[in-house]
Amino acid sequence: MSEAGDAKGVFASAAKKVKMGKRVEKALKEKAAASSSQEATEEDANKAPEPYTCIGHFDADFTELCRRAGLPPTEIPPVVLRAKRPGTPPPPDPKAKDPTPPEEPVDVAEEEPKPKTYVTKEKYSYFKPNIQVEMEHEEKPATVTEIYIRGWKIDDMMVDIFRNCFPTIEKLNTINLWNVGLTDKTLRDLAAIFPQCPNLKNVSIEGNPIAEEPWACLIGDDSLIVNLSLRHNEITDRGASGIGAALSTVTTCNKNLISLNLSHNKFSDVGAEAVVKGLRMNRVLLCLSLASNKITDKGAVKFGELLSRFPLTHEEVVERRKLLSDKGSPDRGTGKSPPPSRRAESKDRPGSVRSGSHLDKGDKKRDKSSKKKDSKKDKDEGAKGGTKKDDKWKKDTSRHGSRASLVAETVNKTTKGKKTTSSKDKKGGAAPESESPDMVEAINPLLDSVESIDGQLWIPGNRSIINLNLSRNEIGEAGLKSLLLALQYQITLANLAPHPALKGLMRLSLGRNPIRADSEAYQKLQDLLLTRDPFYKPQAKSPDGEVQSLVG
Repeated sequence: MSEAGDAKGVFASAAKKVKMGKRVEKALKEKAAASSSQEATEEDANKAPEPYTCIGHFDADFTELCRRAGLPPTEIPPVVLRAKRPGTPPPPDPKAKDPTPPEEPVDVAEEEPKPKTYVTKEKYSYFKPNIQVEMEHEEKPATVTEIYIRGWKIDDMMVDIFRNCFPTIEKLNTINLWNVGLTDKTLRDLAAIFPQCPNLKNVSIEGNPIAEEPWACLIGDDSLIVNLSLRHNEITDRGASGIGAALSTVTTCNKNLISLNLSHNKFSDVGAEAVVKGLRMNRVLLCLSLASNKITDKGAVKFGELLSRFPLTHEEVVERRKLLSDKGSPDRGTGKSPPPSRRAESKDRPGSVRSGSHLDKGDKKRDKSSKKKDSKKDKDEGAKGGTKKDDKWKKDTSRHGSRASLVAETVNKTTKGKKTTSSKDKKGGAAPESESPDMVEAINPLLDSVESIDGQLWIPGNRSIINLNLSRNEIGEAGLKSLLLALQYQITLANLAPHPALKGLMRLSLGRNPIRADSEAYQKLQDLLLTRDPFYKPQAKSPDGEVQSLVG
C-alpha cells in the first residue's frame, strides 16, 4: 500500500507540474499577443492616414476634409442651400368658372397656418458659420455653381481645405466672400487656388480690409476671373496703384477681366490716375465702377484724356517701334537681318537710307522681290491672326468668348427677333452665314494709327469701356466738361472711323457729385448719353408732321 501511495503522489505532482507549465505557456502567449497588439496600435497611431481624394461633391468632400483636419463634428460649418425669394404666384386663369371662390369662415380657435414667405430657425442659428451654395439640380450634389461665405473667419486651415475641394467642382462659377477676415497670406493663397477652378468667372471679396492691400494678385496674367468686385475693402491709393499695374503695362495686359467694381473705397485722384494708367493699353475691360471714393476734378480730367486721346510716353514709343519692326520683319526672330526697305517704313523713326540712288538695279530688283515676299507673308500672318507678339494682346476666345462679342450682344439687343437673310450662291444653295463683324479680337493699341502733334505721337483713347460709374465722388464743373469733350470726341471718331468692336462709352454715372442739375454741360452730356443708349429709339414724324414715339 505504501508503494501504491508513493506512486500516486508522484503521479499527482507530475500532473500538477504539467498543468502549471501549460498555465505559464498560456500566460506567456497572452502576454506576447497583448504586446504585439499594443505595438500594432502604436504603429497605427504613428502612421499617417492615407490622403483623401475629393470626388467633386462639395458637401461630402468639405465635411470629410474638416474631420481629417481635427475639427469636432459640432464645429464643422454645414453646407446649406442658399435661401431664395419665393417665386411670383401664377396669375389666375380667366377661363376658370369661379376664379374667386367664396372665403370660408375662419375659426378663431384654430391656429393660423405658417407663412410661406420665410423659414423659421432655431435661436442663434443664423449666426452659426455655414457655407451657402446654389446648385443647378438640388438632387445632384455635383452641380454646385455658386459658393457664399459670410461673417466668419477663413483661416489657414480652411484655405488648405478649399485648396483640395474647390478645383474638383466642375460647375463652380461664382465665389462670394463677405467679411471673412482675410489676411495677406490667406488672400494670396486663395488667389493661387482660383486659376485651378476650371469654370470660375465671378469673384466677389467685400468687407475685407487688409493693411498690405495685395489686391493685384487677383488680376495676374494667369487670372481667369471675368467679373471682380472689391467693394468696402478700404482700398487706398497704394492698392489702386497695384490694381492699375495689373490691368496693363507697356508689355502686358490682362485678357479676361471685363467688369471691375472698386466702389466704396478710400482712394483719391492718385489712385484714380493709377487706374487710368492701367487702362491706357487695356482694351478688354468693359465696365468700371469707382463710385463712393474721393475722386475730384483732377481725376475726372485724367479719365477724359483716357477716353478721348493721349500722347505716348517714351517707353510706349519704344515698344511701338519694336512691334512695328517685328510686324514688318517676320524673320527678325530667326536671327536674319530685315531687308533695307523695311527699316525706313516706320512713321515715327527716321530711316537712314530712304533714297534709291545708293542701290543698283540688281538691288532694286531684289528689294522689289523682297517687298512682294514680305507683303505676302504679312497677308498670310493677317489671315492667321498676326505675329506671335501680337497674340499676347488678343483675347482668349476659347474660354470666355471674345470681348467684342459682349459689346455686340449689348449693342444689338434691340435687333433681337428680327429676321436675317442670308445670301445665296449661283447654284441656288444657301451659302454659309458669315461671321458677325463684331466678332473682332482686341489688338494692341500701340499698333493703332497715330497722329504727330508738337513732336508727340497721339493715339485714340480707350473706347472699349462702355459703362463708367463715377457717382458719389467730388467731381465738379471742370471734370464734367472734360468728360463731355471726351464723349463728343468718341462720337466724332465713331462717325469718321467706325470700329466694329470699340463702340465707346454708352453709360456714364455722375449722380451725387457737386454738379448743378441746371448745368449746361450736364444737360448736353445727358442728351448725348441718351442717344448712346443701345435701347434708345429716336422719335419719328408722322405724315401729318406730328412727332410720334417708336417705343412699343
